[in-house]
Amino acid sequence: MAAVAQTPHTPLEGYVGFDSITSQIEAKLLKRGFALNIMVVGQTGLGKSTLVNTLFSSHLIESKGRLESHEAVRKTTEIHPVSHLVIENGVKLRLNIVDTPGYGDQVNNDNCWDPIVKYIKDQHSAYLRKELTAMRDRYIADTRIHVCLFFINPTGHGLRPIDVAVMKKLSDVVNVVPVIAKSDSLTLDERDLFKERIRAEMQYNNIRVYPFDNEEYEDEERELNERIRALIPFAVVGSEKQVVIDGKSVRGRKNRYGVINVENENHCEFVYLRNFLTRTHLQDLIETTAHIHYEQFRSKQLLALKESSSRQQAQQQAQQSNGV
Repeated sequence: MAAVAQTPHTPLEGYVGFDSITSQIEAKLLKRGFALNIMVVGQTGLGKSTLVNTLFSSHLIESKGRLESHEAVRKTTEIHPVSHLVIENGVKLRLNIVDTPGYGDQVNNDNCWDPIVKYIKDQHSAYLRKELTAMRDRYIADTRIHVCLFFINPTGHGLRPIDVAVMKKLSDVVNVVPVIAKSDSLTLDERDLFKERIRAEMQYNNIRVYPFDNEEYEDEERELNERIRALIPFAVVGSEKQVVIDGKSVRGRKNRYGVINVENENHCEFVYLRNFLTRTHLQDLIETTAHIHYEQFRSKQLLALKESSSRQQAQQQAQQSNGV
């Protein structure tokens, strides 16, 4: 008796149901990968590069601070984007880090924020041009800044007037997340008081930092955002060095009083910041950039183009009338 050939099963012969669309979307997204664009802003010498490297456990950008105590602080002199592909459990993340010159370093710091704001707007403008192209790409490379980590000097006194000015300008165009740099220079009581002062000053000066309130959020998301806002500004410590604590190697900083374990929640809030950026709010940062900051920019640009076109038409009509 002849054997019956077995037809191999195909995906079309499996489970039928529209709820499988989630796995289809997931497969496509995993294949394409994700992009996260982070900008770091703050005074020179606050450890911006070191913190970014600590966040992603990789040497992504060169630290500009002192390598030795006797050295002068090295400075970032221009806005410098660096791109890296990070792969974790099969998920590809195109990580773009934008390092900025330390502001407030000059004698005259008038409008020192202009190059930073211009860079953010230029990325919006580049994305808009690609969107308006007749033969546009199927997937537009996204260089829009999704989050700006704003580094605050751990003075314990509060924000400087220039800090307030820069934060206000940035919060209009990007998701701003303030962090207290090198927070191990403060005692826990000093740190808590400093955080309260900064929150009060941000509220007084109407500085709107991320995460925002949104009516579309579920109760669980709102509760999470409330907990995040209670932590802001994150008091963090960054370190790429490995130190040994109780026979275990951890990332930390050693001083005359002991060792600061970067990932110990009792020492600093680094773990909360990392989870916030990579686990709980990564996608929301991307969506908020697109739906709020970019959309505001896009609306203003298109209205300006419409008004300019109307003026040109009016001028042409006036010239034709004068010619007649």
